[in-house]
Amino acid sequence: MKKYLLYLGVSFITVILLSCSGNKNVLTPASSGRPYELLVVVDHALWERPAGRALYNVLDTDVPGLPQSERSFKIMYTSPSDYDSTLKLIRNIIIVDIQKDVYTQAKFKYSKDVYASPQMILTIQAPTEVEFEKFVNENKSVIIDFFTRAEMNRQIVSLEKKHSDYISARVDSLFGCDIWIPAELVSSKTGKDFFWAATNTATADQNFVIYSYPYTEKATFTKKYFIHKRDSVMKINIPGAREGMYMMTDSSMVSVRAIGVHGDYTLEVRGLWRVKGDFMGGPFVSHVRLDKTNQRIIVAEIFVYSPDKMKRNLVRMLEASLYTLKLPDENKQGEIPLDDVSKTQR
Repeated sequence: MKKYLLYLGVSFITVILLSCSGNKNVLTPASSGRPYELLVVVDHALWERPAGRALYNVLDTDVPGLPQSERSFKIMYTSPSDYDSTLKLIRNIIIVDIQKDVYTQAKFKYSKDVYASPQMILTIQAPTEVEFEKFVNENKSVIIDFFTRAEMNRQIVSLEKKHSDYISARVDSLFGCDIWIPAELVSSKTGKDFFWAATNTATADQNFVIYSYPYTEKATFTKKYFIHKRDSVMKINIPGAREGMYMMTDSSMVSVRAIGVHGDYTLEVRGLWRVKGDFMGGPFVSHVRLDKTNQRIIVAEIFVYSPDKMKRNLVRMLEASLYTLKLPDENKQGEIPLDDVSKTQR
């Protein structure tokens, strides 16, 4: 039977490798697919009706903070009858489950490493298509964050095994903190309460910055204060190629939101940077956190310079490192919690 599956052939050619799955004492196949590819298991007719279109529109949204349009996920779909043993190996799966006689309200249910590893399956349950559509629209960010965090957690697992020991040591020496940064970042610069590491490659310049300043007022956790502080720090520490050139923030393209990192309040900032007097620029993501022990603000940031290239995966790969920052009063580093889907019910 023909599968209505929008899927590139390269991802479909799966070599079934055996690997241990978490704490399970069984061997499971390695999952298939690339990062941020996602399969929706849904009836074909439903997929074309408002309930299905609502889910598609959520998954098809742009990644915020990028200079060009890039979708959050590559979306594939198949009917439940065609959801066979091969498709069950895909790393990210959404199952649409609408049953009037079974459910009284819409809710999420998720499971990990069911058929393969690493794998995350999110089931969206609802009694009717109307309820499903409403629930999906009300929880857009929950759905996007769920799979984004799942992919970042996979990157964090890799970072724990392989990261730059030099950067970790420098961050510890300068700030009393720890962080896992990709080993590809081999160049660095140190300033006053400031550290910068970069790849300095011609194709995709990856950068990590960390700096600190005293915590004196709650206004620290606002967009206006952040832009002012970031611009003053970058002007001193990241000059351009000629006099009068320096990194600055495109204030019209900055968005902020509150998130939790290791259970603590964190201001997440996304936006675009550029070099004053030059054509260089690109996206950045910052985490602004309070170091309670030392009453100071720690800002950890990644930014990318990759002209004419797609940047979604590169930014998200580096962004995972920000979640590994361990402040002096924290005991450990770890993965990003996925609890939001369990808490969300109507």
